[in-house]
Amino acid sequence: MFNAKAYSAASATSPLASTTIPRREATERDVQIEILFCGICHSDLHTVRDEWHSIMPTVYPCVPGHEIVGRVTRVGSAVTKFKQGDLAGVGCLVDSDHTCPNCQDGLEQLCPNQTLTFNSPDKHLGGVTYGGYSESIVVDESFVLRVPANLNLAGVAPLLCAGITTYSPIRRWGDITGKKVGVVGLGGLGHMGVKFARAFGAHVVVFTTSPGKKEDALRLGAHEVIVSTNAEEMQRHAGSFAFILDTIAADHDINAYINMLGRDGNITLVGAPEKPLAVSAFALLFGRRSLSGSIIGGIAETQEMLDFCGDHTITADVEVIPIQKVNEAYERLVKSDVKYRFSIDMASLKSE
Repeated sequence: MFNAKAYSAASATSPLASTTIPRREATERDVQIEILFCGICHSDLHTVRDEWHSIMPTVYPCVPGHEIVGRVTRVGSAVTKFKQGDLAGVGCLVDSDHTCPNCQDGLEQLCPNQTLTFNSPDKHLGGVTYGGYSESIVVDESFVLRVPANLNLAGVAPLLCAGITTYSPIRRWGDITGKKVGVVGLGGLGHMGVKFARAFGAHVVVFTTSPGKKEDALRLGAHEVIVSTNAEEMQRHAGSFAFILDTIAADHDINAYINMLGRDGNITLVGAPEKPLAVSAFALLFGRRSLSGSIIGGIAETQEMLDFCGDHTITADVEVIPIQKVNEAYERLVKSDVKYRFSIDMASLKSE
């Protein structure tokens, strides 16, 4: 065991502050990574503030962060995929049971015995796992990802959550070349959805309640922008979409978007509104439409996504901050005051 510098929260009301945490020595199957950048995900904030207490109560101290990019500093004797000096990434998971049907199908994100990168029981050291707001991390080789060398690393970090969250449902839907695809919301998830849908060859339309986001949506790759509060605009596009990715985490009228779908169209939720959404059965029945949900992706699919990003030079739009500004970033995140993800330069932790 060794100690690593980190930032942690001591309680639901405490700011994140400098600390040290234990990390296990690398076993024969482990990869030790010096963390270079770590993205800030909204789930970091929810967990730090124990806002998901009824689902997954937070254990303190809490070190968040599951959008990790770094450089390999040590590998165990049985590791075959990585060597010292390689660029590597770690996403939302650091382990699973490897034996359940979901794991056997490469769907580790659906494993009932998964180990999250932070705030999950740590079978090695006891207590809970600590995430990427740290100078280093040790992870089983099976959950470490290769990072394309041609990409900006600060912008790669959010791909490990926001990227795979939007890539997976778009990829799973099928060939969208030339088809009309909608993205609801232009935030941390939505801006990645736009980039992926465009790269897959779709005719991309962004739905937003903010007319001021039109220019940015077009810059990111959208062909059209619909202001969803404009009933006339919405009616004009009704029944014309093959697929819609809904990234909204707040309460909203899902039926307005179901009605945008054409025959056999699908809308997939990747945002998680706190309250249940009221769904009109008739909106689904007429047109044989479907509503589904999706959460991140398996390790193989996440690697596929990173390789796709390398081939198409896709990264997240990020604002790079030092770790010392993380509490300020959290307050800005609540106000959606970022375009479009924060990425922490972990070199700043060295000065602590």
